[in-house]
Amino acid sequence: MSTVLYKALAFLFIIFLGYGGKRIGFFRPTDYKLISKITLNITLPAAIISSFAATKRDSSLMILVFLGLACNIFMFTLAYFLGRKQNAGTRALYLINMSGYNIGAFTLPFVQNFFSPYGVVATCMFDTGNSMMGTGGAYALTCGILSAKDGKKLSIKEILQRLLSSAPFDTYLLMLFLVILGISIPRPIAAAASTIGAANGFMAMLMLGTMFEIRFQASYLKKAALVLSVRYVFATLFALAFYFLTPFSLEIRRVLTIIVFAPIAAISPAFTEKCGGDQELSSFCVSVSILISICIMTALLIFLPV
Repeated sequence: MSTVLYKALAFLFIIFLGYGGKRIGFFRPTDYKLISKITLNITLPAAIISSFAATKRDSSLMILVFLGLACNIFMFTLAYFLGRKQNAGTRALYLINMSGYNIGAFTLPFVQNFFSPYGVVATCMFDTGNSMMGTGGAYALTCGILSAKDGKKLSIKEILQRLLSSAPFDTYLLMLFLVILGISIPRPIAAAASTIGAANGFMAMLMLGTMFEIRFQASYLKKAALVLSVRYVFATLFALAFYFLTPFSLEIRRVLTIIVFAPIAAISPAFTEKCGGDQELSSFCVSVSILISICIMTALLIFLPV
């Protein structure tokens, strides 16, 4: 128990190290862009490659890709019905922030430190399906639903362009193809990826710290409470279903139980603004969800049977 707490507190410390550095002027408000570029385009892809290289192929994990996509589609559909009588800005907030999981930059570092490479690969598989919505799919669907004034329309081309412009998603796809074709990752590449990927946990948490911001406004409470309560109520239902009803090994069931409590994706505020929603309210939801997820995921790591 103490090991789990120490590691979780270390992650929390790095987040507040980034936040504190921003508050005292060590980091400029825009420095998160550089840190996120390094994290999303270098250390995270390296961590993904390293995890796939360090574990045996298991085609049964392919179903996790569909589970990741299914969870997103379910939450997106639920948000659609909850917001159908709201104005366009509120609907954009619900559609983009109730669906999607911050796995690569938040949950994956947790899993890297507490599970075997097999558990990390399972996380990557789930995130492959999650990324289909989180890296542009949900945004494109929302634009289509809302018939945005800037002329954006739902198109397969736009969805594919946004998906394929994501380095982590491209890495997931490449690793999946290698698994399907039975091709092993060359040792020099695996060694380099292992060294670079080891920094992913630190960089991801530092990035979240530099992005972290809670600007309390009373007007935020009702909508933020709805977004967060819907996410975590259904995360609980998903977790119970995955843990007790799926035929996977105990390690995979533990991983799935933790994954569904991931916070809102860090890119959600940008997509919310593009669809005419309130970017600051979305940022508030993201920041609060990070705190909630740290508490829940730490508790699960401590109390779930090993």
